[in-house]
Amino acid sequence: SDIAQGVDRAHEVRTGGSEDRYDLVGAGDQGMMIGFACNETDEYLPLTISLAHRLTRRLAQLRKAGTLPYLRPDGKSQVTVEYEHGRPKRIAALVVSTQHDPDVRIEQIREDVERLVVAPVCPPELLEGLDRERLYVNPTGRFVSGGPASDAGLTGRKIIVDTYGGIARHGGGAFSGKDPTKVDRSAAYAARHAAKNIVAAGIADRIELQVSYAIGVAQPTSVGIETFGTGRLPESEIERLIRDHFDLRPAAIIDRFDLRRPIYRATASYGHFGRPDLDLPWERLDAVEELQRAAGLSVNGSE
Repeated sequence: SDIAQGVDRAHEVRTGGSEDRYDLVGAGDQGMMIGFACNETDEYLPLTISLAHRLTRRLAQLRKAGTLPYLRPDGKSQVTVEYEHGRPKRIAALVVSTQHDPDVRIEQIREDVERLVVAPVCPPELLEGLDRERLYVNPTGRFVSGGPASDAGLTGRKIIVDTYGGIARHGGGAFSGKDPTKVDRSAAYAARHAAKNIVAAGIADRIELQVSYAIGVAQPTSVGIETFGTGRLPESEIERLIRDHFDLRPAAIIDRFDLRRPIYRATASYGHFGRPDLDLPWERLDAVEELQRAAGLSVNGSE
């Protein structure tokens, strides 16, 4: 196909005769991808999306265990956190919507969700300031019909819940259903991997990495970062570290993470990042020590 001719034989090979094996594969599309990490949580994710995933996991756990037998599989959550001086101060609003059997009362659902889902998951010190009127459980009052029967025509999953919950920007490309030559998926994984290792190395407390590509070209067209004033090195130096230690060409990304394996199904719920339940290769902290050495930082992040 027209796309395949650029993917199977990248611009670097067609025009420059490169013999580097990582120059053989061109990006499967143009676009920009975002990687983000911060030290707010153990998963190096923003607290908002971390709590949202924990809430939906808890819903599924209670449903599968039969603790709340009236629950059905469809559901979602949303957590709004108020920050002060860049750190979480309190949960300002919380939404949990869950599909249910038709004969259960909404009052029962709300009581059970608050007691068995919200209370065990959310830190009590962050819940203390939550106005009860801002805790929404099935705010429409009824959620019996769900899944594809209610929401037909969706494509690519939900790009914000799959990534950083709106805290970081998004290039616009979904992940699900795409092979790893599509940089919407593979480069977003690589950018997350680089960002997470930068934060774990103590080089920044928070970083957003943007990388862009041209279709059929192996090398990124741009690499840029934003550390929001938390970097321990100039941003130009951090960008250089990323370029030196993370090969962002599609073939190199595929090779580093072994992305041609059938490993993606489990990422269709609870996000593609910050998954302690899965050994996702792009979540590994396997570049921390080399980054610290290159940056002149000790293990604890001090010079």
